Amino acid sequence: MSLEKRLLLNSLLSVLATGLLIFLPAGTLFYWQAWVFLAVVSACGWLTFAYFWRKDRSLLERRMRVAEKEPAQKIIVTLLYSLIATTVVIAARDYRLHWSADVPLLVVLGNLLVVAGSYVYFLVFRANSFAGSTIRIAPGQRVISTGPYAVVRHPLYVGLLIFVTGIPLALGSYWGLLLVAPVLALIVWRLLHEEAFLVENLPGYAQYCAAVRWRLIPGLF
Repeated sequence: MSLEKRLLLNSLLSVLATGLLIFLPAGTLFYWQAWVFLAVVSACGWLTFAYFWRKDRSLLERRMRVAEKEPAQKIIVTLLYSLIATTVVIAARDYRLHWSADVPLLVVLGNLLVVAGSYVYFLVFRANSFAGSTIRIAPGQRVISTGPYAVVRHPLYVGLLIFVTGIPLALGSYWGLLLVAPVLALIVWRLLHEEAFLVENLPGYAQYCAAVRWRLIPGLF
């Protein structure tokens, strides 16, 4: 199957799976926050795809490789995806059972965070063509220290954290924010393991770590 067809199929399946995770627990299709969220996520994904389809198809190919080789990373990724899915389900159940008050401004804020997280992804991918979905060293890979990598060592995870924080708010739930803390813990676990791998296997990465102090949040970590 061609790259274009694989990306299209993956996108459609992701939207379908996310829709099921939302509408089944919500018990209704009359959930305007969910439809807006799906539209925002789809638009961000397709705009990113359209840009890199023209500019860097090798990046898209790398992003399609999702099978981790490291045992620890397999555990981390499984737990991370499970927590994100659980966040969606809790937010949808919240809508059904009315745990959270109806605050449209929080929905707007949530979608803005989703867009912001997606934009950070875009900046990372534009700066680093080797930003794959798995932790491995590609032929010709080098240390990237420009763009968002000049600010923190793991800007992709910054984007993920912003995106995940926006999910429950976009779906009208502030109780779903309770899972952001364990998601952050898994992100920290993943990036620490990733750094150890890169220091050992990617020439110049140790020097980059010395030059860029902060891993995730400037001034804090």
